[in-house]
Amino acid sequence: MDITGDVSIRGNRWQRLFRRQQGQKASGEGQDGVKDKGKHNTFLGMILKFNWNEFIVDPADQFYYVWIQVMILPIVYNWVIIILRTCFSMIALSYLPVWLTLDYVSDLMYMIDMIITLHTGYLDQGILVKDLIQLRKRYLHSKHFLWDVASILPFDFLYFAFGIQTPLVRINRLLRIPRLNEALNRMETRTSYPNTFRIAKLMIYIFVLIHWNTCLYFALSSCLGFGSDRWVYPNITDTEFGSMRRQYFYCFWFSAQILTTVGDIPQPEREEEFLFMIADLLIAVLVFASIVGNIGNVITSLRDRDNVFFPNHELVKAYLRSHHISKELRKRINNWYQHLYINKKIMRENEILEQLPLHMRTEIAVSVHLRTLSKVTIFQNCDRSLLEELVLKLTPQVFSPGEYVCRKGDVGHEMYIIKEGKLAVVADDGVTEFAVLSDGNFFGEISILNIKGNKSGNRRTANIRSIGYSDLFSLSKEDLTDVLSEFPAAKRHLEEKGRQILTKMGMLEESGEKEEGEGEKVETKIKRLESTLEVLQTKLARLMMELESSNRKMQARVAQLELEVSELETQLPEDDGERDRTPGRGQGVGREAEWEREEAEGEEEEEEGSYMKGEKQGHGDDSNDVTKEGDGESTKSTKEDAERVVEGHKCGPKNPDNQGDKREDDGEKIQGDDRPGKGDGAEIEPENGKEKKSGKRESEEGKENREEKDKGKKAER
Repeated sequence: MDITGDVSIRGNRWQRLFRRQQGQKASGEGQDGVKDKGKHNTFLGMILKFNWNEFIVDPADQFYYVWIQVMILPIVYNWVIIILRTCFSMIALSYLPVWLTLDYVSDLMYMIDMIITLHTGYLDQGILVKDLIQLRKRYLHSKHFLWDVASILPFDFLYFAFGIQTPLVRINRLLRIPRLNEALNRMETRTSYPNTFRIAKLMIYIFVLIHWNTCLYFALSSCLGFGSDRWVYPNITDTEFGSMRRQYFYCFWFSAQILTTVGDIPQPEREEEFLFMIADLLIAVLVFASIVGNIGNVITSLRDRDNVFFPNHELVKAYLRSHHISKELRKRINNWYQHLYINKKIMRENEILEQLPLHMRTEIAVSVHLRTLSKVTIFQNCDRSLLEELVLKLTPQVFSPGEYVCRKGDVGHEMYIIKEGKLAVVADDGVTEFAVLSDGNFFGEISILNIKGNKSGNRRTANIRSIGYSDLFSLSKEDLTDVLSEFPAAKRHLEEKGRQILTKMGMLEESGEKEEGEGEKVETKIKRLESTLEVLQTKLARLMMELESSNRKMQARVAQLELEVSELETQLPEDDGERDRTPGRGQGVGREAEWEREEAEGEEEEEEGSYMKGEKQGHGDDSNDVTKEGDGESTKSTKEDAERVVEGHKCGPKNPDNQGDKREDDGEKIQGDDRPGKGDGAEIEPENGKEKKSGKRESEEGKENREEKDKGKKAER
């Protein structure tokens, strides 16, 4: 309430004052003043209400760059003044209040710098980290924090022990040198004159080094006694050498002579003087080497810059001399080089910007050349993306006075855009001028579009000659074709504009348009055939895959059938053993062989479905004896494989003297039964009809058993 009342009283006072001086207008201005004051109070409130926890500094921002530049002042101040006040006591005591004020201002800046460093973000995987907790953790656990804390430790309390005239207690303030290096490196990367900055930085380092040597020389002279010999500083009681400025300048001159190895200094006489000189001479060698090395690097970088910016004139001159080129041509070439150097014409833009990313090169080229390219009639109203691609293809060229840019009848390989200078359209005699082209004009654009029906046949239709030195941009046909291949709509648009220009000039043939239409039809047919061919190739590939799949399936089926046949072959001996144990069969070798033969005949009848035919053939065969002579031992019949493919093909035993018969069916082989022979004097005779009928019944029973086994195996599979 009190504050509000005070504000209203002040407002009334201002109103009364302005009413007395300016009347009612002044009262309105007084109210505006109250409003401005309210705004000022609001601004202060905003500052007080500012959330410092959300204050984050981006190291890439301008604020950070300006701040580290400001930090150069307190760091350099401590590096120069602390040693100066320590060695030159007269200077320290004469300006003591000033030094103390500057000391604690620099300490305050050190502490502010620690706060800013604490709130400075850093990049993690390309993203700026703004979390204050992470920033604090990173800064507090870094070596940079230890250096900052060590540089701000309050050793000033030692003044109470050693006295105010001993500023050496503040020597820890020199530990902020890493911050100085960071600031200088950032300035070197941002400055437009890096070579000049490097030389200036080197001179600052040398000055600080000579300054420290100056202070140490004066302190050593004070310890040894002023004027005690010719090497030390003269006696300060002499008025000529008693002033502060004379003391510092004399010592600085003496140190500069030593460190620059100029010589012409008094001979040292004491051991302390010799040691000081030895140390200075060693430092002087390093200083001299650093100066020579840095200056050499600067000169080399300047030469490299010139070689990149401009063509190498020395190599060209050597080539001209070795080939005995005429003096007139050499003079023209020298004048051309001189024009480039004097006017700073850069001919190698693409090589200079080659190391930059593509998007940055595009932005630079757009800012430099886009206005010039947009002046070309055929490129007006084109997409910006097309123009951005084209500006990267522009090549700067410089033509000398009287030089022809193009001649009538030449094949056009590029178009030209005039950046600066004047060119004349001349007749064949080279004297008559039809027109003068100046900045922003262009020519040769029709010859690079390959428009069908052009009567000139993509050849130049005029002679263009440079009046003075002319700066042009050239765009080659190949570059334009490459760019337009990615912009088909823009290509059609440019060709249409080119045809319109040729139509106005009367240089376009109608037959050319028809041929172009026919060419387009042929291209359409070719594209259609290509698409059809692709479809057929796709179908053929699919059919080949299906054929390969069916082939694999067939191979798997054949393998399965072979497995089943082998299983059936293994079952045959088992069935033979079961039948041996059945009653009603004769004993002896002859009876067993006859039973096996009848069983084989029964199997043939089952699988082929022609039992009656096999029976007849069996009767015919049974009338003959099937005997074989042996050597006194019992002979055994052999089984042979037979493959059966065609139904109805039967092969019974033909002759009793043969060992076995071969039967073919479906490419599979089934072993035959053994044929009996003579053994131990026993001879086998044919059996009667009853025995044959019983053999048939047994074969039918064996067939039923095999069918049941086959069904069981199929069920298991």
